[in-house]
Amino acid sequence: MLDRLREPWTDKRAGLMLGALACFVLAAIVFMLVFVAIKAWPSFQHNGLSWFSAKGNVDQQLDAMVNSGPNPSSADYQLGAWPLIYATLLTTGLATLLALFFSLFSAIFIVEFAPERIRRLIVPIVRLLAAVPSVIYGLIGILVLAPFVGSSLISESQKSDVQFVIPLTGTGLGVAVIVLAVMITPIMIAFTVDGLHSIPTAWREGALALGVNRWRAMWSVTVRAARPAIIAGVVLATARALGEAIMISMVAGSKGFSPNPLDGLTFLFEPLRTLAATVVEDAESINAPSMQASLYAMALVLLAGSFFLSLGSWIIKQPLKKYGTRS
Repeated sequence: MLDRLREPWTDKRAGLMLGALACFVLAAIVFMLVFVAIKAWPSFQHNGLSWFSAKGNVDQQLDAMVNSGPNPSSADYQLGAWPLIYATLLTTGLATLLALFFSLFSAIFIVEFAPERIRRLIVPIVRLLAAVPSVIYGLIGILVLAPFVGSSLISESQKSDVQFVIPLTGTGLGVAVIVLAVMITPIMIAFTVDGLHSIPTAWREGALALGVNRWRAMWSVTVRAARPAIIAGVVLATARALGEAIMISMVAGSKGFSPNPLDGLTFLFEPLRTLAATVVEDAESINAPSMQASLYAMALVLLAGSFFLSLGSWIIKQPLKKYGTRS
């Protein structure tokens, strides 16, 4: 029996084993989605589409759920989650755009312009930063960045203008976006560097032979051909930002408020709370049936967001297959 196990696997046997493993993973994902959807159904059932609207103070609604008891009425399920959804989209979108800008030019420098010694040093550091736990970034944000913003960037007049609506303490949208962008930038850099390295050198050399400078050749040939890998890095980083909870809970102000761009510069300092942060902060109250259903509903929305994000990236990458790169 032992000798038989040591025998090399045939292609058929390896295919069957890998297929069974893939089916198991797929079944686990489907089970998770169905389980979360069933648990979330009471919240959507009692709210309908108004669950996605802004109706009342979301913080007060969540507090009411905590005190609703084991037999909640329909009124105890009432929730308008738009401020939380808006905060999630706002922080994720701004952080992704900021990270994409820095990661793209950083990757170009690493691949094309950095000396070999610097390249050997930077690449491992970038991969190390991509693996740093998010709570470390949150700790730096709450202890260093937020106090600096609260004492140096927010004026007393700005604080007094909104003191009866929200407190401006330094934690808020701007700090959350900066820390989140710093957290996901190494992921994008790593994917972009690998994508740029995967492009045949002859393509860029052909452009250089035609008289194009290094920057133009890199931008118009290599970066253009590496777009599928860049998109893959953006999607992975955005998915991490979308589900980030601990760090956002620490630096975003933890208020169910919708920052208003019409408030000018104050907009960047206004507090907010995302869906993922809400799930973490209210997890200790999950024994309340109405709160449990609401938290599962938030989790389902995040899962749906990740699904549509992946679907969108797949659709975008289809026309790019003609460049012959894979990611």
